[in-house]
Amino acid sequence: MLPTPSSPPVIHKVTPGYQRPLWSVMIPVYNCGPFLKETLESVLVQAPDTENMEIEVVDDASMDIDVQALVNEIGKGRIKYFRQEQNVGSLRNFATCINRSRGIYIHLLHGDDKVKEGYYKKIEQLFEKYPDAGAAFTRFRCINEVGSKIYEKTPEMYREGILPNWLLKIGEHQRIQYAAITVKREVYEKLGAFYGITYAEDWEMWVRIASNYSFAYTPEILAEYRKHQESITGSKIINGENISDLLKAMMLIQKHLPQDQKKKILKRSRKYYAAYALKTAKSLWDRLHDKDIVHTQVKQALHLYQSPKLYLMVLKLYLLLKLER
Repeated sequence: MLPTPSSPPVIHKVTPGYQRPLWSVMIPVYNCGPFLKETLESVLVQAPDTENMEIEVVDDASMDIDVQALVNEIGKGRIKYFRQEQNVGSLRNFATCINRSRGIYIHLLHGDDKVKEGYYKKIEQLFEKYPDAGAAFTRFRCINEVGSKIYEKTPEMYREGILPNWLLKIGEHQRIQYAAITVKREVYEKLGAFYGITYAEDWEMWVRIASNYSFAYTPEILAEYRKHQESITGSKIINGENISDLLKAMMLIQKHLPQDQKKKILKRSRKYYAAYALKTAKSLWDRLHDKDIVHTQVKQALHLYQSPKLYLMVLKLYLLLKLER
């Protein structure tokens, strides 16, 4: 695997004179064979014609299944396929997706996530109604390996429109999932792509965009983000790198925030994700009963933030471990 980009990868403008579709649905894939069929079908069932939407799977040298064969079977020529010559890592694969796209709107839909019917029409309506928005997103549902609901994201607001004070809110903690958001290609051309870390890299990206553009939003649940152990997110959580990457993201995000708000937002971020780490530790214990994994999350939590309330949460967690031993 190639090293993670240390600065935002450049996104080149589309060659002048090229007849562009309105949509580019770019599907980055790496070893997500069990879920890819659902992902592709969720797009195809609502896809307009090729003049209005291109759909392409960008395969980061997957080893689990024959991705091209599945794309051909499900897409029947409607979905394009590109394979990296070697595994380049998720962020470089995302940059490849964006640079290969030709649409006005870019939807990066991971090969294990899904969209609900009506997603693309709703996003179009948002951009038409709010033309100055650089990105638009919907509320989402988190699902497990078999598609059952884990939780539904709380609404950012209860009506659709431009989100007020969004930079300060998204600067505090992550509120969006890839499956739910569409970004105008010109925004990536101006700001570059994802960089620096492979967990919470999207959080930094959304903050970077929010510091330059407004965000349109609908509280309708039109996307589904899948949690599973084999994903990048899952593996990072198991070894504790999720919290260290979150701290790196916080530091990167600082430069996009108003000077008079930086310290306050950083403190809130550290407090929020310390509590998140302890909740994650409890969830991992319930599922795996592995004390080493729990200790790792606790250690990371206390590195982020310390308070009497947090120490009480740690005490309750360790008492639970002893009782269930």
